[in-house]
Amino acid sequence: MEFPQQQKPAGDGKIVYPPGVKEITDKISNDEVVKRLKMVVKTYMDMDQDSEEEKQQYLSLALHLASEFFLRNPNKDVRLLVACCLADIFRIYAPEDIFLFITRQLKGLEDTKSPQFNRYFYLLENLAWVKSYNICFELEDCNEIFIQLFKTLFSVINNSHNQKVQMHMMDLMSSIIMEGDGVTQELLDTILINLIPAHKNLNKQAYDLAKTLLKRTVQTIETCIANFFNQVLVMGKSSVSDLSEHVFDLIQELFAIDPMLLTSVMPQLEFKLKSNDGEERLAVVRLLAKLFGAKDSELASQNRPLWQCFLGRFNDIHVPVRLECVKFASHCLMNHPDLARDLTEYLKVRSHDPEEAIRHDVIVTIINAGKKDLNLVNDQLLGFVRERTLDKRWRVRKEAMMGLAQLYKKYCLHHEAGKESALKISWIKDKLLHIYYQNSIDDKLLVEKIFAQYMVPHSLDTEEKMKCLYYLYACLDTNAVKALNEMWKCQNMLRGLVKELLDLHKLPVSEANNTAMFGKLMSIAKNLPDAGKAQDFMKKFNQVLGEDEKLRVQLEMLISPTCSCKQAEICVREITRKLTFPKQPTNPFLEMVKFLLERIAPVHIDSEAISALVKLLNKSIEGTADDDEEGVTPDTAIRSGLELLKVLSFTHPTAFHSAETYESLLQCLKMEDDKVAEAAIQIFRNTGQKIETELQQIRSTLIPILHQKAKRGTPHQAKQAVHCIHAIFNNKEVQLAQIFEPLSRSLNADVPEQLITPLVSLGHISMLAPDQFASPMKSIVANFIVKDLLMNDRSVGNKNGKLWTTDEEVSPEVLAKVQAIKLLVRWLLGMKNNQSKSANSTLRLLSAMLVSEGDLTEQKKISKSDMSRLRLAAGGAIMKLAQEPCYHDIITPEQFQLCGLVINDECYQVRQIFAQKLHLALVKLLLPLEYLAVFALCAKDPVKERRAHARQCLLKNISVRREYIKQNPLAQEKLVSLLPEYVVPYMIHLLAHDPDFTKPHEYEQLKDIKECLWFMLEVLMTKNENNSHAFLRKMVENIKQTKDAQCPDDAKANEKLYIVCDVALFVIANKSTACHLDSPKDPVLPSKFFLIQDKAIHIYKHTPSIPKPAPVLGAVNKPLTVPGRRIFTKTTTASDTSHTYSYIYKHIKKTKHISTDNVATESSESRAQENNENPVIKNDEGKKVRSERTTRYQLELHMLQPKALFSVLSLFVTIFQEEPSQNVTPDAGTEASPVKRRGRPPKTAAAPLAAEKEGAAAPTGGGGAGRGRKRAADPNSNPSAESINIKMSKQQQQNDEGTKRQIDLQR
Repeated sequence: MEFPQQQKPAGDGKIVYPPGVKEITDKISNDEVVKRLKMVVKTYMDMDQDSEEEKQQYLSLALHLASEFFLRNPNKDVRLLVACCLADIFRIYAPEDIFLFITRQLKGLEDTKSPQFNRYFYLLENLAWVKSYNICFELEDCNEIFIQLFKTLFSVINNSHNQKVQMHMMDLMSSIIMEGDGVTQELLDTILINLIPAHKNLNKQAYDLAKTLLKRTVQTIETCIANFFNQVLVMGKSSVSDLSEHVFDLIQELFAIDPMLLTSVMPQLEFKLKSNDGEERLAVVRLLAKLFGAKDSELASQNRPLWQCFLGRFNDIHVPVRLECVKFASHCLMNHPDLARDLTEYLKVRSHDPEEAIRHDVIVTIINAGKKDLNLVNDQLLGFVRERTLDKRWRVRKEAMMGLAQLYKKYCLHHEAGKESALKISWIKDKLLHIYYQNSIDDKLLVEKIFAQYMVPHSLDTEEKMKCLYYLYACLDTNAVKALNEMWKCQNMLRGLVKELLDLHKLPVSEANNTAMFGKLMSIAKNLPDAGKAQDFMKKFNQVLGEDEKLRVQLEMLISPTCSCKQAEICVREITRKLTFPKQPTNPFLEMVKFLLERIAPVHIDSEAISALVKLLNKSIEGTADDDEEGVTPDTAIRSGLELLKVLSFTHPTAFHSAETYESLLQCLKMEDDKVAEAAIQIFRNTGQKIETELQQIRSTLIPILHQKAKRGTPHQAKQAVHCIHAIFNNKEVQLAQIFEPLSRSLNADVPEQLITPLVSLGHISMLAPDQFASPMKSIVANFIVKDLLMNDRSVGNKNGKLWTTDEEVSPEVLAKVQAIKLLVRWLLGMKNNQSKSANSTLRLLSAMLVSEGDLTEQKKISKSDMSRLRLAAGGAIMKLAQEPCYHDIITPEQFQLCGLVINDECYQVRQIFAQKLHLALVKLLLPLEYLAVFALCAKDPVKERRAHARQCLLKNISVRREYIKQNPLAQEKLVSLLPEYVVPYMIHLLAHDPDFTKPHEYEQLKDIKECLWFMLEVLMTKNENNSHAFLRKMVENIKQTKDAQCPDDAKANEKLYIVCDVALFVIANKSTACHLDSPKDPVLPSKFFLIQDKAIHIYKHTPSIPKPAPVLGAVNKPLTVPGRRIFTKTTTASDTSHTYSYIYKHIKKTKHISTDNVATESSESRAQENNENPVIKNDEGKKVRSERTTRYQLELHMLQPKALFSVLSLFVTIFQEEPSQNVTPDAGTEASPVKRRGRPPKTAAAPLAAEKEGAAAPTGGGGAGRGRKRAADPNSNPSAESINIKMSKQQQQNDEGTKRQIDLQR
């Protein structure tokens, strides 16, 4: 009989049979099997449960009898005997022991290469198939059996098991969970422990098995899981399980397996988010960040309350919590773009977080999402990064700038996401370059690095690199273009400094050479980060240069005009290699030198690059370029391309010297676009020094074009053509004469349209070649410019009442007159002397132009807008002449005041343009210091933006002057003309002669004076450097010891001067508590504006330093409001004031002998020679001479009793108030104030123009008469209403003053 093949018993060892029983196998007959089984039955019948030794001995036999060979034996006798044996076996062995034994056998599954593995698999398969362990539910210790089974299965599974093994394990365990009454905590721990990261990493297969088990049993086991987390999270019972400390890890893993497992757990997390423990909130936030940010997570949409509660943690008080929220946002934006709207508002708040690290991570979050996909970040999020480019912290600014640069390179340069994405962030290029305007050198260096690596990568080949630059330049906005130009200019300037340093190394060693070298090193260090360290490292670098000649050669090659980009890379590499030894982990010296090399190395522009740019320009001209594909029109590409070449012609002129380049530029000169031709001429001017000697063909073609442009081109073309001829040709005198003669003969005032270009050319010719053309120009000026053009109005202007019109609307005659004024200035600037007194006549003419408000002939033919143009031209001309020392000396105080009053012109555009011109001249140190005082008048400007601009100009100019004094030791000898504090005397004098300051005791006028003084002093007194506050006080006190040099005998003028000084003293005293200290230096006052008083004259005879009580004290005294100072309020009556005055006089008489060494006006003659522009006021008596005014002021401030001192201070209290009291009634003896007006004095019939030409002397009153300034008007005001008010004001002034105005042009 055939039996199925017998399986070997699953025992630990060999099967033991009872004595006398041989082995029972399928090899023997049925009769023999029956015989032997009877003996086995007898053995089991005789055994009881206490026979532990026998139980253990025959356990393997018991299992063997349960094998398929016996259970399915066809012989019924065999089956019966086996059944009897099994019955006894169940009697002898407890079920717990059997299942524990079977469980131990399952450990054999671990080794798949074992010969008996198939038997172990068979055991597992049978157990899973018939769900054998389910019978354990009836046992008391079933939980222990299940725990042991689960532990065994999780421990033996490994990656060598096939799918069947895993499936049987899963079936076995899932049946126990799903068919039982519940899962105990111990059994749940056995499953969950495999999800903890430490166990997960040790046995990935056990993790997968637990994951699959939980997925299959989710509905059954979810309740048990919820109960576990409820006890730990809500009830705080951490002892309930050993896994309590891993609850957040478990929640994350369970959520990843199946969110349904945590349906009841999520509300518990919302409770934890509101915990008072910051660390606990941080742990929950970290968990939820992973849950919400997971790739396929729908938790935010499924559980909105939890999501909103989580978003609230963005505003958590605990910094690490906010930081974690911000870090989460990056994953959330990338995995869940639909949540971007919810995150935007919270990221906006965090982008302004007080913590630097959080602001930094906001940027990282947005940039990382943007780099993955630009569509993940909206414009608002990018706007946050844009804002942070101006963050106060360098780390944040750097991250924002670098992030934007990376986005630009990826989407705009490489076009990785198409044109739409490139257009979305097209603003980045402009914004990054705008940062170059920042003062920080770190910002500038980073912009240069970004430009070289991201915007126009220097690693590209030349043609591709220049194409990037060509179209980038065409797409930049105006400010970005200026920034880029400034960047090249700064780099070129630094190259020049390095070249000068190397030149000094070639000279013999000397003290002067060392001093000059030190100055160059300091200048170079200013252009590197961390100026203090930079100075030390540059000194060390200079020392290395002096010792290593090969290093100097490499550096000279690097900054050579002929150095190519490839050579530059080699030079930088060689210099760096020489400085690398000895090698160190960090070498700050080498890093600093690298900063320098990066700034001076020509990584973009060389001769090859210029040729590539010119080829691109030619393609644009021919229409074969990719202009439209790059987003620019051909005209824009051509114009911007020429502008780019023009800028590069300043910084890299040598790179242009090739016939091919010049041929292309000649083609541009013939184009109809005026801007293109102008730029081409300027390029020739900057680069064409060798054209005459080396490129004769270019020269012969260029000359006639330049002549034509100088005669019939646009004004700008004419200017550039004249300068080009002067710069590049040896026979420039002949060339200029060929232009000058025909133009001078063809001047015709009746055709003003054809005058503008000739006037420009003649003016520049006379400036460039004064020796040759000064004399011919004199007759042209006298006979044509002044007499025929400026003194005649041939056409009638447009009477539309507008104060300003566009350039196209200005009449040709006025444009010609403006150019005529400029011609006069250029002619004088060329001569640079006043031997013929032409400058005096010109200045009188310009003054007359300002006094007449632009209508020199007063025929009322010129429109208001044209008059504005002429006033601006006249003011600018005086300012231009003042830049030349020989002309500055002859400009009278009256003319200076007329020029300065242009900044208060009634036309907004005049004020704006004049202020810009003034600022540019001052910041370059071209104008004398007195012109800085003009900005004080901007306090009266009705437009807030103009006042803000003026304040910025003041800050910049003061900063430039102080920095110049620090950097230039020789400047100490010229402090009078450089130190910003010396602007105060000019300001006081200018304000004392303000046309609006007619009634020194009138409240509104004093208030205006105070505002103007505060406008300047507030900026000057920001810091008390070198006791400057005391210096200012002493300076003003010294002015009160002088007379007004402009009108020394005019009592009213001197009174106004002293009143302005008094107001200034009180402004200073209320701004600073240190102003009463002794001044370290004696101020020097300009004798052009101030004269020493006669010591024999009593101080009160001429000008009382304190104004009369009635006009000033007529207003109710209010507390003086100054930030940072305590306010005292006291009501003062007229009788109290009179008593105070008598008290002061009494003390003055008693203390005349008191010395005042701290107030002096003497100065040495050597200092007077240094200040040639403003000779020093000398006091022969020195400090022995004392003015009674100074004595009186000091007594008021230092010696009086508190009550008396308060009464004196109260005299000026009212001028500091915002509004005068409404209860004030004017004094009976005081006239009502006329309508306020900033304009020239009234006209009278007794001042015809003919009399002016004949040389009638003009009266020089000190009350502001003869000033040509109108009230500054808001640009949005109604012109017609203004004109009516002006007429009424003129009539009032005529009735009040009745003065006469006369102009002398021949004096």
